[in-house]
Amino acid sequence: MVGTTTLIAEKREGTGKGEARSLRRDNKVPAIIYGNKQDEVKISTSLKELQMEYMKGGFKSRVIDVEIDGKKIHTLPRDVQLHPVTDIVQHVDFLRIEKDTKVHVFVRVKFVNADKSPGLKRGGVLNVIRREVEMLCRADSIPKVLIVDLDGVKIADSIHVSSINLPEGAVPAITDRDFTIASVAGRTAEEAVEEVAEAEEGEEGAEAAEAAEGEESSAEGGDAEASEGDK
Repeated sequence: MVGTTTLIAEKREGTGKGEARSLRRDNKVPAIIYGNKQDEVKISTSLKELQMEYMKGGFKSRVIDVEIDGKKIHTLPRDVQLHPVTDIVQHVDFLRIEKDTKVHVFVRVKFVNADKSPGLKRGGVLNVIRREVEMLCRADSIPKVLIVDLDGVKIADSIHVSSINLPEGAVPAITDRDFTIASVAGRTAEEAVEEVAEAEEGEEGAEAAEAAEGEESSAEGGDAEASEGDK
């Protein structure tokens, strides 16, 4: 199993809110490992290590090796409970898997080469439809990220899931259509009108400023002539 992270854990026997509070006071997180037709295993692990892995992003799309008494169990985080205020991890359910286990995961979409998109260069806007895509794949071939290349994308172009290079054995969970990931839209008529209005206001302001400066210059010239006449 490639690209895995290891968390050291300990078995726990107790259950209930009392035990959970006790573990959290010791900076530990209660969790369980289930699935693969085996009994559940109640565990606890370091809050610091678990929180660090969670904050990296894509936590539920990464294989985690949970090590108990020197033995590693391949898992995939499924349910994560967070504190409602602090977002500190409170509990995790880990699904026990094998390398050939088929899993559903949400994979983040990353856009590259925006500077090579003719549409964006002309002032178009990238309209992101899906920031994550649900994938069905083997546990050992979960994509870290889906790359969307914007090179050559013009205004009114749409980018579909079929244009993304996927690892072997990984397919979108939605199979009945070639769904849209993003599109490049031109400016709306309303935005264009607002821009023209702003430009006109700017020109009017500049003309008014020039006129005011001209009046001041004329006034100063008149004062100077009057002063000379007084002499």
